[in-house]
Amino acid sequence: MDNSNIIHIGIDDTDSKYGMCTTNLAYELVQLLKQKVKFIDYPKLIRLNPNIPWKTRGNGSISLKIKATNFDKIRTQIIDLTVNLSDIKRGANPGIVFYYQDLASQKLINFSRSALFKLISRSTVKKFLDSNKLDYFSPGNGQGLIGAISAIGYQFNDHTFELIAYRKKSEIGNTRKINLDSVKSIQHKYKTIFNSYYKNRILITPRGPDPVFYGIRGDDIKSLICASKMIKTDETPKGYMIFKSNQGTSSHLDNLIDVSKLEPYSSGKIVGIVSKLPTVNKGGHVIFSITANYNDVKCITYKPTGITNISMNLIIGDVVRVGGGIRKASKLHDRILNIELIEILKLSKCIKLINPRCQNCNKNMKSNGSNQGFKCVKCKAKCTRKFIHEIPRNIKCGSYIPIPTAHRHLTRPLQRIGMKNQNTSFDRNISWFHIYKHNFSGE
Repeated sequence: MDNSNIIHIGIDDTDSKYGMCTTNLAYELVQLLKQKVKFIDYPKLIRLNPNIPWKTRGNGSISLKIKATNFDKIRTQIIDLTVNLSDIKRGANPGIVFYYQDLASQKLINFSRSALFKLISRSTVKKFLDSNKLDYFSPGNGQGLIGAISAIGYQFNDHTFELIAYRKKSEIGNTRKINLDSVKSIQHKYKTIFNSYYKNRILITPRGPDPVFYGIRGDDIKSLICASKMIKTDETPKGYMIFKSNQGTSSHLDNLIDVSKLEPYSSGKIVGIVSKLPTVNKGGHVIFSITANYNDVKCITYKPTGITNISMNLIIGDVVRVGGGIRKASKLHDRILNIELIEILKLSKCIKLINPRCQNCNKNMKSNGSNQGFKCVKCKAKCTRKFIHEIPRNIKCGSYIPIPTAHRHLTRPLQRIGMKNQNTSFDRNISWFHIYKHNFSGE
């Protein structure tokens, strides 16, 4: 393939908690560009460090890879559309980065990897852009440039896909009404689709006033397209687009957290030995401590995760691998790991010393006093020591994750544990971008 005139377009931070959506902007960009450029890959939707406190919803950035000539005019159109579809007046700080090479440089790749695990300052990103002579545009404080660079530089060692359907402007703000049984049916029929519902709660629809109608996540594009045709609703979306994503990969937990520093907002895993028994606070959250590399790390499992029972049954000596993010210290609390994953690697034996049992009468013996042994109250038989009794554990070695309603976008669901998508080539014949022309079911 001729690699000349290949451009990566990275964008982030176009939305606010009141509206707009970066993936919807990507949809509109594709509609704007589809007759002017050649698309080289699926649009990327990259979720970055979920523990950044000022992140946008889902902390997702997008990138497009295209081949184009006379790009100057197109570049201006991209900037104009981004500004028009960004909620700048209510806090959005969009950033756009243009990268004019086929393959991302190692510096871009390293930057993107850091954005999964760390807090990156705006001053750092500005220095990075200037030192690497990158073409960028940012009408605000530059916060969106971090995600824009990261979306371009992200390298998949595992990936999923998401088909996102978007609402017509007249529907934005109205209640999303989707038939629950139709949502259940798609997950039952297509085993590669995940996190569509939990019990009787639909998980494919957001709650806010943004343009997203629903998003179906899975490992296979064709299944997502077929599933979208099974959704039953009276509302007709304007269209859908399929993104290649790191959602459902737990890629933010691939990092090993430095327990000697516990940098606030960092994400990753820690392997340690339980050193302090779990306790339950007023909110029902479970707190315990582990020792890792001679450092004590306090951990908390929140009640909504549905796995506090796992934490509560840990005992001193258990070997665990815990994943999550470091919460910043406050006047009332030390730095603490907010748990998203518990992997029990080795269980310690739970031992209890009990009074001996009389072999003649089958009754528990009574103590004769300190260091005076034990005696059966019936037949007067004697014994000099207590017996060791091993109490069965209520938990087993294995991986434990929150219930689906408490998943983050990046959380690897149970059905994806042990699997990886690594090689998916771009298929232009698949309708990865679609506009609904008539009604929803008949397209």
